[in-house]
Amino acid sequence: MRKLVLTGIVAVCLTATSVFAADVKLGYIDMQRALNGSESGKEAKEQLAAKVKKYQDEINTKQDDLKKMKDELEKQGMLLSESARASKEKEYQNKLKDFQRFTKDAQDELQGKDEEFTRKILEGMEKVIQEYGRKNGYTFIFVKNESMLFVDDKTDLTEEVLKLFNSNRKK
Repeated sequence: MRKLVLTGIVAVCLTATSVFAADVKLGYIDMQRALNGSESGKEAKEQLAAKVKKYQDEINTKQDDLKKMKDELEKQGMLLSESARASKEKEYQNKLKDFQRFTKDAQDELQGKDEEFTRKILEGMEKVIQEYGRKNGYTFIFVKNESMLFVDDKTDLTEEVLKLFNSNRKK
C-alpha cells in the first residue's frame, strides 16, 4: 500500500514538473560578449583608447620633465646654496604632487567614462532583451555568470540579441 501511494505521489510530481517545464522557455545572454561585440561597445572602446593615449602622452611628458628636474637637482645640489637647493627641492616636490594628482584625476575620469558608456549600453541592451523575450515567449532570460554550472549553448541568445541591438541603433 505504501509503495502504491509513494508511486502515485512521484507520478503526480513528475507529471506536474513536465507540464510546468513545457511552458517554461529559458535563455541566457553573455553580457560581456554582447558589450564587446556591440557597435556601441566598439565605439566606446575607441573613444576611451583615444583618451588613454592623450593622457599617456601628457603623463610621459610630465614624467620626462620630472626626471630632468631631479637629475638637474642631483647634479647641481652640492653647488647650490642651502636656500637655493631647498627652493629647487620644494619646486620638484610640488611638481611631483601635481603629477600624482594629474595621474589620479586621469584614471578617475577614464574609469568614470568607462562606467558611463557601459551603463548606457546596458540600459539599451536591457530594453532589447526584454522586447526580444516578450516577442519570443521567453519565461526567463538570464545573464551568464560564473555561478551557472551548466548552460546548454542552444539557449545562448547573445548573437540574436546583439544583431537586434545593433540594428535598432542604426534606426
